[in-house]
Amino acid sequence: MSESVPVRCPACRRERFYTAPSYPCACGATVAPCLDPRTAPRTVAHRAWEEEWVTLSCPACGRHGRWPRPELGCPCGTVLWIPVSDVVDASASEQERIPAPNTPPLPPPAPPAQVPTPAHAEPLVPAQNPPRPSPPRRPFHPVAIRTARDAVTATVRYLRWLGYRDIRRADQRPTSGIGLSARGLLAQVDPSARPASLRDVECLWLTAMTDSTDCVYFSLAGYAPEARARADSLTIPLFFLDLTGTPRPVNEAADALDA
Repeated sequence: MSESVPVRCPACRRERFYTAPSYPCACGATVAPCLDPRTAPRTVAHRAWEEEWVTLSCPACGRHGRWPRPELGCPCGTVLWIPVSDVVDASASEQERIPAPNTPPLPPPAPPAQVPTPAHAEPLVPAQNPPRPSPPRRPFHPVAIRTARDAVTATVRYLRWLGYRDIRRADQRPTSGIGLSARGLLAQVDPSARPASLRDVECLWLTAMTDSTDCVYFSLAGYAPEARARADSLTIPLFFLDLTGTPRPVNEAADALDA
């Protein structure tokens, strides 16, 4: 369970409560960093890519994974790194690559006991007013993509089809492509001819985490294998934009969003 600690900004002396984010481990458990309230937060003056991540251990399976370092953006413009007390050595993550010894499989669970139905039991009565099925969603009408502007137009039209409103340019410029923002969502449209990289996906995740929003990626050239694997672990929907302007889901998170 994520915890909250009071954080005082050293620049404006304003105090706010910070809640640690949680992340999904490959085993299905939730990993949340343990915050250190006795250590003062660190002001971020210059960013280095390797310092953006911390290595945490899953409490369920012990697996080590790299996750974004907890940070808080103060309204005065100062960015703070929140100290974490359960960071492990990054080299320990190499232990995950060592296969575990073979263990005998557990026996299958016993089938549930059959409970006899009394002879005088009354039959189940169907509900008088069954729920009505939801009306089918209208078909999506794409727009052909010939330029980068067309890719943005196709993405905006698709997001509106999903139900998002007030779509606008994002405040922060992404590492590549164009950023779009809607209420509760940050989208990145990459019209370049190269597949989206691991760094592109991770930067989108970090920006969305700072703004406490979900994120989604649209690419004309697809994704590098490591970028797709990282998006799957972070549950980031990935879409491939074909030249007809139709976004095609690439991973399970995109399938769920499209549905």
